[in-house]
Amino acid sequence: MAGVAGRVPAGLRRARARFAGTTRDAGLATAEYAVVMIAAVGFAGLLVVILRSAEIRETLTNLVRDALSV
Repeated sequence: MAGVAGRVPAGLRRARARFAGTTRDAGLATAEYAVVMIAAVGFAGLLVVILRSAEIRETLTNLVRDALSV
């Protein structure tokens, strides 16, 4: 009886083989999204710091005024 319990049906073996690659990397996409999100937040923070400076604000305001006055 022990030999029968140890056997895996062919259909189950094929299913395991088909999905074997996906379970190994299951958390990889989540980790990649986390890294991208951290990078995006860091970039947004850097942009906020840059855009708060008076020189940049004045330059952007002048650029918009020049564009609208045409």
